[in-house]
Amino acid sequence: MTLTSPDLAADAQVRADDRAHVFHSWSAQALIDPLPVAGGEGATFWDHAGNGYLDFSSQLVNLNLGHQHPDLIAAIQRQAGELATIQPAMANGTRGELARLISEVAPEGFSKVFFTNGGADANENAVRMARLVTGKRKVLAMYRSYHGNTSTAITLTGDPRRWANEPADASVVHFFGPYAYRSAFHASSEEEETARALQHLEQTIILEGASTIGAIILETVVGTNGVLVPPPGYLPGVRALCDKYGIVYIADEVMVGFGRIGEWFAIDAFDVAPDLITFAKGVNSGYVPLGGVVISDAIASHFDTVTFPGGLTYSGHPLACAPGIATFEVFRRDGILERVRDLGERVVGPRLHEMAEKHPSVGEVRGRGLFWAIELVRDRETREPLVPFNAAGADAAPMAAFAAACKKAGLWPFTHFNRVHVAPPLVISEEDLVRGLDIIDEALAVADEAAAA
Repeated sequence: MTLTSPDLAADAQVRADDRAHVFHSWSAQALIDPLPVAGGEGATFWDHAGNGYLDFSSQLVNLNLGHQHPDLIAAIQRQAGELATIQPAMANGTRGELARLISEVAPEGFSKVFFTNGGADANENAVRMARLVTGKRKVLAMYRSYHGNTSTAITLTGDPRRWANEPADASVVHFFGPYAYRSAFHASSEEEETARALQHLEQTIILEGASTIGAIILETVVGTNGVLVPPPGYLPGVRALCDKYGIVYIADEVMVGFGRIGEWFAIDAFDVAPDLITFAKGVNSGYVPLGGVVISDAIASHFDTVTFPGGLTYSGHPLACAPGIATFEVFRRDGILERVRDLGERVVGPRLHEMAEKHPSVGEVRGRGLFWAIELVRDRETREPLVPFNAAGADAAPMAAFAAACKKAGLWPFTHFNRVHVAPPLVISEEDLVRGLDIIDEALAVADEAAAA
């Protein structure tokens, strides 16, 4: 790591320019104070004041290969020297190679990739494909989900970010997915949760009218809204319902694809094949914006002689695809999938369960690979969340205090509502991983105090 010397003048200039001219997403502009970042390397980034932080959120759970990975940087530099850009209607070797590599790790029967600029427009276009192929417009999506901030994607989203954007796409219906810790179905086991969640989904399909439903979209492992790992049998059950009622199954792998849980695609861990797979983030660690839809042959063939009415100027941009190809090379050379599974099973899981035993504020820990959630509560018996749903301001103070304790100790956490998520870059050293978990362990004392208050 090359931590830069403090440069207070640069810090002041970055802050001044940002506050005067940058309009930030998901924020009340006068109430934020963004950290000026000077650089990063691997699992660490640092500010202009000389403070380093372990990046336990991988920025937005996209920096799978870490900051400034030399192979990804070199790939971008080579591509820039050869061909900086080309329109998507033309064939390009870099774009075609990445599409082939993605198809090769997708389930059998997926040969085509439609490239987009990110996850939201990947989901938009997957829904568009499903609607065109089935001739049915309605789409079912889970509560406790996030699918993006374009019009249909934000409507599909099942968390409060949807509220201020309504109405957008009137053809979306939400349903409850499995969440055993806070079961909407009063289930007492994972088997009951699966059975009752599938029964609820089938009732929703029947009551909404299967003849009107073109697609069901699911995050394979729910991301920002809880790291909710589906219980055994749930995703195959969804597949069976889609087959039964003629519905397209869209797997949103924007956050969990490309190694986050130790698989190329998270669906590989659950013995199920959807009809469309959306991706972004980890495909090239976000070095240049890139997303896409992996299309089953059955759906792709529909558009052999029928025009697909969608496109983007920067679809499959060479500067984005080049680090995507390098990502495959790094994953295979360095055994990334294997190390993610190993670190999750041997280091993260056991340590988080130890924390659950030690800290009264920890209600549950859950996850796989390098994707975990610690759910914080005021009372383990009642499972009352440490802060209310969608808390802000004073209501969110306990979580803000926890996050501040982490940052003071040199770790940048991912917190959402009453949870802290563990999602470091997949290249993090075991030493740094343990150090980060130590920091979280110590900071949980703050949550314990708030729970006892």
